[in-house]
Amino acid sequence: MREKRRWFLPDSPDLLGQLHSQAEIVREGLESFAAWAGGDEAAGDALLATRQRADEAKRALLDEIREAFVTPIEPEDLFTLSRGLDWILVYSRDLVGEARALANAPDARLAKMAGLLRDAVEHICTAIAQLGKDGDQATAEADEAIEQVRRGEQAYYAGMAELLRIDTRNERIASRELYRRCARIGEEVVDVAERIVYSVVKES
Repeated sequence: MREKRRWFLPDSPDLLGQLHSQAEIVREGLESFAAWAGGDEAAGDALLATRQRADEAKRALLDEIREAFVTPIEPEDLFTLSRGLDWILVYSRDLVGEARALANAPDARLAKMAGLLRDAVEHICTAIAQLGKDGDQATAEADEAIEQVRRGEQAYYAGMAELLRIDTRNERIASRELYRRCARIGEEVVDVAERIVYSVVKES
């Protein structure tokens, strides 16, 4: 009598859970970023210290994507979201590093931009938590993240205009560069938010 073979599908890893874990590290990093911009120098050190945990979370997710038999959303979307989250954190750390290298402490204008970016990333984190559960809520949170970035853009333009009244040339140039880096972080947040919306549309 021939032995019956039993076929099993491989275990499906919690890819969205892992993506959310990475997003939580980024959210934590942006909390530190906003606190640093508000004058807490030690928070800048906390942000820089996220590097190893963030890298490990990203690598773990990518390894699981390669091994997964099925994925809750398309692998390309998981990869793009993970990469975007990574860039948000990297650009934030770069801004702190550059500010320190230039010996240019964050001002009230930068603090406002950083606070709005923190709020935007909180919405991104919530949106990712809703992927695979509630597409409408994920989309609403992603849209709110974009709205926070748009408010940050208004703060950016206002800040750039105020810089024209600063007499010290080096301070004006250094601050302008930091503002531009903040704007670049915002662009990456929007890219992640729009990818969330796109992934929901494809899965609906």
